[in-house]
Amino acid sequence: MAQYAKSPLMGQMMSQPLLISGLIQHADRYFGDSEIVSRRVEGDIHRYTYRDCHMRARRMANALGKMGVKMGDRVATLAWNGYRHLELYYAISGSGAVMHTINPRLHPEQIAYIANHAEDQYLFFDMTFLPLVEAFAAHCTTVKGFVMMCDRDRMPPQSKVPNLMCYEDLIAENSDKYDWPVFDENSASSLCYTSGTTGNPKGALYSHRSTVLHSFASVMPDALNVSAQDVVLPVVPMFHVNAWGLPYSVPMVGAKMVFPGPALDGKSIYELFEQEKVTFSAGVPTVWLGLLTYVGQNNLKFSTFRRTVIGGSACPPAMMKTFRHQYGVDVVHAWGMTEMSPLGTAGTLQSKHADLPEEQKQAILEKQGHAIYGVDMKIVDDSGKELPWDGKTYGNLLVKGPWVIERYFKGEGGNVLQDGWFPTGDVATISPDGYMQITDRSKDVIKSGGEWIGTIDLENIAAGHPAVQQAACIGVFHPKWDERPLLVIVKKPDAEVSKEELIKFFDGKIAKWWTPDDVVFVDALPIGATGKVLKNRIREQFKEYKLPTA
Repeated sequence: MAQYAKSPLMGQMMSQPLLISGLIQHADRYFGDSEIVSRRVEGDIHRYTYRDCHMRARRMANALGKMGVKMGDRVATLAWNGYRHLELYYAISGSGAVMHTINPRLHPEQIAYIANHAEDQYLFFDMTFLPLVEAFAAHCTTVKGFVMMCDRDRMPPQSKVPNLMCYEDLIAENSDKYDWPVFDENSASSLCYTSGTTGNPKGALYSHRSTVLHSFASVMPDALNVSAQDVVLPVVPMFHVNAWGLPYSVPMVGAKMVFPGPALDGKSIYELFEQEKVTFSAGVPTVWLGLLTYVGQNNLKFSTFRRTVIGGSACPPAMMKTFRHQYGVDVVHAWGMTEMSPLGTAGTLQSKHADLPEEQKQAILEKQGHAIYGVDMKIVDDSGKELPWDGKTYGNLLVKGPWVIERYFKGEGGNVLQDGWFPTGDVATISPDGYMQITDRSKDVIKSGGEWIGTIDLENIAAGHPAVQQAACIGVFHPKWDERPLLVIVKKPDAEVSKEELIKFFDGKIAKWWTPDDVVFVDALPIGATGKVLKNRIREQFKEYKLPTA
């Protein structure tokens, strides 16, 4: 940890640590009757308030203490977005333990590896995941017990899961008289593992301080812009980088919160948007694709939905234009990483952009955006030399800030910093006024004849064709140029387009030598546990592919 000089004259302000428990205390005291609405795994709609949530979180904190959970112990969750999961966010971290969210879309062997690596003491899970837990429970060497997040009458009569407890029993058996402990704000609060496509996942261990600062930053107008006037539905899962911090930032401002549970199809999300008058949401492009398809096929509109943050992977410009121009929904293109808690940039306009033509505004909004205060960034070449912010030169993107990791949990991967900066693995440009645009992941960039071709631009152009549902671009071997672009396309239902038409679609939109050499059509693209297209799987599938230009 960095050492800082001490001033001979210190400020004379109260010394009050930034703790996660303070967020739910604030929500209870000042927004106690604001609603939290959840579509439960049981299928019904559950309603209560921040005051109820705080009360039940205190009961669960007492339960954890009786179970022997100590400060710094890791407690895992395997759950959808819902009120019980939110209670655990505060009960676990607020009591001084470490909240470890696990992605249920991972393979059972991966889950067991992560639980063992984290040394989880207990694991809480939604009842839909009982078969999954039964598949890996015996391999979890440190877990003392499992808690099924349901009522007593939903508990299985028998199960392979050892020491299985009932969530609602724990709530009922414990008092709500609990004083949140006060401790060092740099104490660990939560643990998220990366969704890395190579090697074992690595843990990002957040602190109370980093989480609260991240929450302050994320609600700012030029970030997620969340206020008490909003009704917020996080589509992004609470097991994906803590739902981008929304379980902390939304209670911070007292907004009504709506949880979708496991029903993330277009119809279910749309119905919840309309029923609960949702104004703001956040999620990855693959989820919004399903929503827009459902709304379009049924000739529907949004009555209150006015703003969404799209991140996780690049938002196709065609999707952004559909939201903005067809449905009147503003899109904030955001970028971040598990290692950044996750927010790094958000794409919003400035006052000087007010009179720009619509096309120029759109071009700015399509970038990943401007750094949020607290995050600093730069681009460097392979030797570490800083590159100019001219919007054209692209290099390796590095970041630093109070909610960026210094190292991985248990020192995995050794010293990852470069002169105090975290290397993101992204290749980007930065414009003169600070707008960053990801051109590729460093491992995905196509190296053709000694020059780099960014795949994201090619994918975005292809996705703008009216017959294209999804597009991925990879580099495949070429005897002369080393690599050339291959487009992998999923067509929209009942749509037809030839490879020749798609290649011609690029004319005038990019440098001629960037044009893909070939197109293949597939029924579906491989999607990872966080909703991202798995380029490594596509590269493996087409590693022997012979281009017509070869």
